Amino acid sequence: MFINVAMTADGKIAPSDRRFIPFGSKRDREHLLELRATADAVMAGARTVDMFPVNMGAGGAKYRRLRARRGLAEENLRVIVSGRGTIDPKAKIFQRRELGPIIVLTTERAGARQLRRLSELVDEAKICGEDAVDFGAALKWLRKEWGVKRLLCEGGGELNAALFAAGVVDELHLTINPRFFGGRDAPTLADGAGVEHLADATRLKLKSVKESDGEVFLVYQVKG
Repeated sequence: MFINVAMTADGKIAPSDRRFIPFGSKRDREHLLELRATADAVMAGARTVDMFPVNMGAGGAKYRRLRARRGLAEENLRVIVSGRGTIDPKAKIFQRRELGPIIVLTTERAGARQLRRLSELVDEAKICGEDAVDFGAALKWLRKEWGVKRLLCEGGGELNAALFAAGVVDELHLTINPRFFGGRDAPTLADGAGVEHLADATRLKLKSVKESDGEVFLVYQVKG
């Protein structure tokens, strides 16, 4: 699987109030859709879906044609991760049900009542762990039941961190935007607890660097 994220020069993916501000360029938006056009499924965390106006669809006809050339379904599968299964039913993603099936990966913390609510909102809700989502098991299930071979994650920071900690990330696509947000409470590329020792850090290998109007597009391969 691979992660795509845009951040400011100081490593922030949103301001300190955590509200969505589209700070990426037109080229960055095109880049996001180009990456979606290579994936069987697109993943995001529940808070990202709740707070940002995302539909996680393939995009316009241009990108659906790209998918067709690669032998992919016209629309990608859409995967939401929520440990408690709590997702705003008014979120934008649910207003575009024609853009491909919606799956929720959750845990036993969701409870029977919440799972019943989800069953009315999404195509399938899958329990993948007791207290935290077991991403290794979740990815195996997605491949077996939904044919997902290539999965793109679009954040947010805590989900990115959990995927790295689980050791399931193969590549990181990182856009650096020439802005500076600041703020200790502003979310970053990878939030969560993080590592305590240098030896535990995930090591990356730079694969490519491109620049466009001040933005830098980096691709890293996860080593090991």
